[in-house]
Amino acid sequence: MSRYLLSAEAESDLDEIRAYLLQQGGTRLVRYVFGDIRKALNFLADTPGAGHLRPDLTDEPVKFWSVFSYLIVYDPKRKPLGIARILHAAQDLEILFQKSPPRV
Repeated sequence: MSRYLLSAEAESDLDEIRAYLLQQGGTRLVRYVFGDIRKALNFLADTPGAGHLRPDLTDEPVKFWSVFSYLIVYDPKRKPLGIARILHAAQDLEILFQKSPPRV
């Protein structure tokens, strides 16, 4: 059984991140960033309380954890850990979450 479950949106986010990083810096950059994202996902699966709530962005019971300039948005109560989104922090998350709340 997997330690975490990616939502369809999170999988799409990773595809977009991969394409962007590949264009910007090539496969070494993709491996580097994705390695740290994987480490963070495993860490959060072991320590789901590690992140922080962002009531300024969403009323959903999700927490946030940063990796470089990306935010992992996850439901700490789900088993396996539910990963709702993986987004670049520069996006207007408040508007994004109003249109599509982060749910697993």
